[in-house]
Amino acid sequence: MIVVILLPNLALAQDSQLFENDDVLEITLSGDLDGLFKNRSGEAKYFELNLIYQDSENQRINIPLKGRTRGKFRRKTGICKYPPILLNFNKEGVKNTLFEGQDKLKLVMPCKGDKYVLNEYFTYKIYNLLTDYSFRVRLLKVNLEDSDPKSKKEEIFYAFVLEEEEQMAERNNMVALGQDLIRPNDLYPAEFLKMTLFQFLIGNTDWSVQYRQNIKLLKNESNGLMIGVPYDFDHAGIVSAPYAKPAEELLLRDTKERRYRGYCIPNMASFDEVFAFFNDKKEDIYAIYTKNSFLEESYIKSTIKFLDEFYKTINNPKYAQTAMQYPCDPDGTGNVVIKGLREN
Repeated sequence: MIVVILLPNLALAQDSQLFENDDVLEITLSGDLDGLFKNRSGEAKYFELNLIYQDSENQRINIPLKGRTRGKFRRKTGICKYPPILLNFNKEGVKNTLFEGQDKLKLVMPCKGDKYVLNEYFTYKIYNLLTDYSFRVRLLKVNLEDSDPKSKKEEIFYAFVLEEEEQMAERNNMVALGQDLIRPNDLYPAEFLKMTLFQFLIGNTDWSVQYRQNIKLLKNESNGLMIGVPYDFDHAGIVSAPYAKPAEELLLRDTKERRYRGYCIPNMASFDEVFAFFNDKKEDIYAIYTKNSFLEESYIKSTIKFLDEFYKTINNPKYAQTAMQYPCDPDGTGNVVIKGLREN
């Protein structure tokens, strides 16, 4: 048996100051924010903005940039209070700042309250525990200053930014793939099982490899191995977003009902290693919630119960076989491929 070990480039992983620690970064966004947030249909328009923060020496740093709305579901009118934003930085404008080296950052804004932003942020932190082939995130406290003095003053809220795809790929000695047709079976099995079991753990069915639905693909050019990296977890059961629901084709009651979405692997022994891996990480995963000062106590309790159900499943041979063998059921929905939201 040949064992392939993919080592991330640790030197490059340290280059991005923005994602080096978990301290909450307080920022102010200013500009025509009312116009930005109302831009929710058709081609997104860029708006001139400023991002302001204080550096380690308490100096006020002002970074000019452009921002636009992004996404599909959360951008639609009537869904979210704030749509997701893409922050487009100028290379010269970020020199000698915390944002040096950044180009385009996805900013996840509150949809139905920032408690769900926090829930999703810590879901990313779970996956960071499991693999370096994951998007790093930085939690922000955001103050909005609209250029119109008559605009309503908004409360400060939590949001977070995601590491850029190219940076994530580079620090792992990989390259980001385009839209080539890739099937789940083409991906490196060990990492694929880790990714699919993580999706099962968090109760997320809103993803697919073939249609790049909330999945980015990386390739190691030296050996050709490919890896899927998940993102956008707001429809996962662990996040508990009030607007989230499974695709109708999956015949699930709600996002709290787990469904394993990997491909059919008849031999249950193939899961032994990944089950052992998740058991080894159990204490660290639970600690994200039990040692958390940001989350509501009721949410922590319900999440611990949700995690308990996952571990009960993978550590009971009968339950594990029923769950992991679902894609092999010809009468089930294991052959349904999630394509994502269609544009109107």
